[in-house]
Amino acid sequence: MIGRKPLPITNRVSAYRDQHGGMSQAALAEAIGVSRQTVVAIEKGHYSPSLETAFRIARLFGVGVEDVFGWDEA
Repeated sequence: MIGRKPLPITNRVSAYRDQHGGMSQAALAEAIGVSRQTVVAIEKGHYSPSLETAFRIARLFGVGVEDVFGWDEA
């Protein structure tokens, strides 16, 4: 994806995976019902998750949506 500008949605998905025993992208994907490629795209900032997916990620880690996702206005 050369030259593609990341979306203004920031996330801490990778950090939360690390905090939860080094959960793999594949394990997260299975737990929330998406593909591993979707998790990769979310973590890289190339894809904004649906609201449902964002809630599923946050609930899996036991935190609020805003703890995982933010808006970078820069």
